[in-house]
Amino acid sequence: MPISPSSSAQAARETVAGRLRDIRKEAGLTVSELGVRCGWHHSKTSRIENARTAPSAKDIRLWCEAGGAVGEAAGLVAQSLSAESMYSEWRLQLRNGLKQLQDSWVQFFHETQLFRVYSATLVPGLLQTEGYVTALFHRIAEFREIPDESEAAATARVERSRVIHEPGHRFVLLVEESALYYRMGQADAMAAQLGYLLTADALPSVSLGVIPMSAPERTLWPMETFHVYDDTFVSVELLSAQINITQPNEVALYLKAFEQLRTMAVYGAEARALVVRAIDALG
Repeated sequence: MPISPSSSAQAARETVAGRLRDIRKEAGLTVSELGVRCGWHHSKTSRIENARTAPSAKDIRLWCEAGGAVGEAAGLVAQSLSAESMYSEWRLQLRNGLKQLQDSWVQFFHETQLFRVYSATLVPGLLQTEGYVTALFHRIAEFREIPDESEAAATARVERSRVIHEPGHRFVLLVEESALYYRMGQADAMAAQLGYLLTADALPSVSLGVIPMSAPERTLWPMETFHVYDDTFVSVELLSAQINITQPNEVALYLKAFEQLRTMAVYGAEARALVVRAIDALG
């Protein structure tokens, strides 16, 4: 079972905070004394040491200077930046809009050879049609109260997804059957989306598995949407944030979960039959 997705980021923050606390104590400084030397209130020192506030690069350099550990500053700055990149709030990622967020992943997609995607609630992004994703982005913009550029962002996502037609990549995609029934947009947009799934599996680089709702007994429960890029990087989608995981033991845990989910899926004609059933249910 994957551990709490935010735990890796929090553990990394706590590692930095713990070392800063040790530097202060090794220098024989109280919380208040370090605050005076750094030019801030002692409460900030406490917040940083308890990993409630992330220190800036300047904060870390001042801290190390005050504690006589200047040589450690660069390493701690790098650790802190890495920890903060693990937990990436959507509100910050969306500051420049939905379209820019799609464009920011283009180069990374071109560089990735093996994509593994599990989705319990939506058609995987790499297989989303423009009508489907436009409706999805419209709802996201409404919910997050950001400018609605759903059409431009949808075009950017579909363009980004053309990577599935490029040589040198493989895509193993899993979707829960229930996700085929969650309507995004009008019935015609949903029908077009499901129709596309019927043809996508024919692409030589794509393996599409559907996990049936009628499976006799699950060996693993439905979980949060996650993407595994090659064997080194996992992104997990939560309501509030995207968790970026690079710790080998955690990546291995998601790979284990993916393989178990994969054994529950059906493929080929069986998967297409489930998609056709979902199309028929549109009425």
